[in-house]
Amino acid sequence: MTSSKIFKSQTSFALHSSRVLTPKGLRDATVFIKDGIIADIEEGLVERPGFPVEELGKLVLMPGLIDSHVHINEPGRTEWEGFETITRAAVAGGITTLVDMPLNASPVTVDADSFQKKLDSAAGKLYCNTGFWGGLIPGNTDALEELIAKGVLGFKAFLTHSGIDEFPNVSKIDLSEAMPILAKHDLPLLVHAELDEPHEGLNALDKSPTSYQAYLQSRPKSWEDNAIKMMIGLCKQFECRVHIVHLSSADSLGQIKIARERGLPLTVETCPQYLYFNAEDIPDGMTIYKCAPPIRERANNEKLWKGLKDGLIDFIVTDHSPSTPDLKKIESGNLKEAWGGISSIQFSLPALWTKARKRGLSLRDISMIMSTKIASFIGFGNRKGEIRKGFDADLVAWDPEQRFKVEEHDVHFKHKISPYIGEYLDGVVKKTYVGGKKVFEEGKIIGGPEGKILLRPKHVDVMIN
Repeated sequence: MTSSKIFKSQTSFALHSSRVLTPKGLRDATVFIKDGIIADIEEGLVERPGFPVEELGKLVLMPGLIDSHVHINEPGRTEWEGFETITRAAVAGGITTLVDMPLNASPVTVDADSFQKKLDSAAGKLYCNTGFWGGLIPGNTDALEELIAKGVLGFKAFLTHSGIDEFPNVSKIDLSEAMPILAKHDLPLLVHAELDEPHEGLNALDKSPTSYQAYLQSRPKSWEDNAIKMMIGLCKQFECRVHIVHLSSADSLGQIKIARERGLPLTVETCPQYLYFNAEDIPDGMTIYKCAPPIRERANNEKLWKGLKDGLIDFIVTDHSPSTPDLKKIESGNLKEAWGGISSIQFSLPALWTKARKRGLSLRDISMIMSTKIASFIGFGNRKGEIRKGFDADLVAWDPEQRFKVEEHDVHFKHKISPYIGEYLDGVVKKTYVGGKKVFEEGKIIGGPEGKILLRPKHVDVMIN
């Protein structure tokens, strides 16, 4: 065997583990890697000339995770988070590819010029592969084609205020103008599905600004349910791929099921926070738990788990949405004024696995909903998301049995603010490889920024079910 220290620069090498997760399941296998690509896979420990073997023992070797819902905020708001810090945190969590949302940077990504600024600011800073969503806002329909030509992977829209004034929410008319364009190019429309309609608890936070239950009342499930109903109708009308981001209302699972049965191109994601935490356990004044839509009650979240197991929820992503401590209102605990977003990208794998293993989900299930299906959704299903010959050597080696406590000093994202700090989680990421180069090992970033910018491929694989 050869020391693992050389593998961050080796172009041809092999990885052996007794638990390699392939499309056929866990196998004792050797994975041969050449120039960033999986060159071959053989049963057992196999040695070949020119391929020094790195022994992983019983660590699970599986495809690197993919997170298609991340707010990076650079350029313009890099004090919240930037390409370097977020991608370092990603590889520390076993994530080898992420996709940036278009709204929290300045300028927002809504035309070709702003997209170019985004690309320029990312150059030389990426520790993992990074793609980009374009933004759909009122009045930018004419800019969609130029964004498509430059390589965005799809578009994001809000049905309620986004929190960023430069990124206003769209109306049904705006959607009706844009969706035929996206349908023509077979690109997904990602939708923050909340319609802020008048209701009894709308002003609950005015009376009790530090009460989590008041915050929960202020954003009811009906906001999501009515928004998803509208999007299902538009999905059917325009035959446009619609993707519901961060589903938190389990009451919508019924209409999602019917839409799927009718063959509509509707996909759905949820996030670890909606599956790990419950509203009953969140103390008042703890703004680190604030996100939109909110973390709901235990009974609702158990139904989300069932929706995930039944395939109504396609995959899991983080919606990593960081901000500065001042914006998060940590000291005052004011939930009305605090920025709504949870920082979690580094801990999504162990957070989900900790709860999923108790519900009978397998390692293969985890890989499917955190990698394989997302690779296909973003148009890279023929290159990423599986340990398969000819695929990119984006890999994570981790110990699903090892338990650890999340400590503040372990956090790699910019601001050490997260509801997972202090939690005991199962599953420790040991090594991460991006394009066949080791960039993370035993708690430390060991390589340079090896990630690539991912632009829309010409032939898009969109089958994820």
